[in-house]
Amino acid sequence: VQLVESGGGLVQAGGSLRLSCAASGSIFNAMGWYRQAPGKQRELVAGITSSGSTNYADSVKGRFTISRDNAKNTVYLQMNSLKPEDTGVYYCMVGPRYTIVNYWGQGTQVTVSS
Repeated sequence: VQLVESGGGLVQAGGSLRLSCAASGSIFNAMGWYRQAPGKQRELVAGITSSGSTNYADSVKGRFTISRDNAKNTVYLQMNSLKPEDTGVYYCMVGPRYTIVNYWGQGTQVTVSS
């Protein structure tokens, strides 16, 4: 299984970015995004199941939207109203559940300047 991420970058606070992650090979129930800020543990940002059930970290609720195209085996993360504290490396994941990760993407850097 290969996960190919795209869409990271540098944006000013209040701006938007859209991350994409295309999975090749098997189809998994859960797809999602984690992030890791410098000196911090990797944390779940948002996840979505094959049926469309979603889960968000409290810190991103109302600002981020996760979606999924099952036909393309691709997950997206629309990030609006970005804050400097959203800065970090964002990792795509697939697995049977959001918290049981079978595979990770390579990571994409998101930097939000104040």
